[in-house]
Amino acid sequence: MTASTPSRRTVLQAGGVAVAGGLTVAACGAASTPQAAPNTVVTGPVGTPDQVPVGGGAIFPKAAVVVTQPVQGQFRAFSTRCPHQGCAVASVSDGYIVCPCHNSRFAVATGAPTPDSPAQQPLAPRQVAVEGGSLVIEG
Repeated sequence: MTASTPSRRTVLQAGGVAVAGGLTVAACGAASTPQAAPNTVVTGPVGTPDQVPVGGGAIFPKAAVVVTQPVQGQFRAFSTRCPHQGCAVASVSDGYIVCPCHNSRFAVATGAPTPDSPAQQPLAPRQVAVEGGSLVIEG
C-alpha cells in the first residue's frame, strides 16, 4: 500500500478551515466573557424609582451604576465596577449585588463585600436622588 501525498491545494484548504474554526471558537468564547465596567462617570437621570425593587436593585449599564433600595424609599447607588478585577457587576439577587467574574457579592445597603468574596473593598458609592419621578445620579 502506498501513501499518497496531499496536494498543496488540499493542505491550504485544510489550514483555512482550521483557522476559520479557531476564529469561530474565539468569538464564541469572547461573547461569554464578563465585560469590564467602564471608567466613565455618568451623571443625570438613569431610570425611575419603580425600576428598583425594595430589598434589591437595578443595574443601569449605560451609566455604569447600580441603584439599590434597601428599605422602602431609601435609595443607594454604587459603581458597577467590581474592585476585585474591574468586571461589571451583572445582577442583584437575594439582597446582594453580584459580580459574575469570581462571584463577589456586595450588600445592597452598603456596597460592602461579603466575607467570602474575592473582592476585599466595597463598591464605590455614587450619589443618587429622586427628582421629578426620576433617579438622578449626581456628580
